[in-house]
Amino acid sequence: MSVRRLAPQEVQPQHFAWSAASQEKVAFWLGKYPQARRQSAVIPLLWLAQKQEGWVSEPALRAIADQLGMPYIRVYEVATFYTMFHLAPVGRHHLQVCGTTPCMLRGSEDLKALCRSRIGPAFQVSDDGLFSWEEMECLGACANAPVVAIHDYYHEDLTAESLGALMDDLAAGRNVTPGSAIGRATSAPEGGPAVLLDESLYDGHLAAPVKLPNLPEPA
Repeated sequence: MSVRRLAPQEVQPQHFAWSAASQEKVAFWLGKYPQARRQSAVIPLLWLAQKQEGWVSEPALRAIADQLGMPYIRVYEVATFYTMFHLAPVGRHHLQVCGTTPCMLRGSEDLKALCRSRIGPAFQVSDDGLFSWEEMECLGACANAPVVAIHDYYHEDLTAESLGALMDDLAAGRNVTPGSAIGRATSAPEGGPAVLLDESLYDGHLAAPVKLPNLPEPA
């Protein structure tokens, strides 16, 4: 397990406060737990803080600890344990590049090399503030490797060229569409299905009722 620390004090904000939109979501999550178990909402509240600010600051940790009646160190332990929480500022577009074996075999090393050349080292924010990146463990979309998650959405079947074009679109403020870069439908084979093509298989005639043998007599 890697050691994770909070960002240096010079980049920490002076305070943290929930926005009106976040307050509604906080109330929703707190409503899921009895008063005596409100500390169970610590992960959802940390996630909401990150969604609001882009990362989880020390003032946010302290505010959540106060709101849930938890010692600060308990909230700190949760935030530093789960790598889903960013403990330092990230770019407007944070790229999470899967580097586990299936993605590595399908070209994720080229994707990481592109990120290093265009952005810099992992977790470093680009000079224009637009991009940052990190390597992730398995994102669970191995059939469509290599995969990069951006804004909680998966971009799949990438090459360095297609990822570069995707970053160009993001930098220009254009909308990008999640999914396969090669037009693959979900996890279907490349080029479409190659088996079970006979349409009669789907005409319903095989769904006729059948009587199973050795069923017990009706009561």
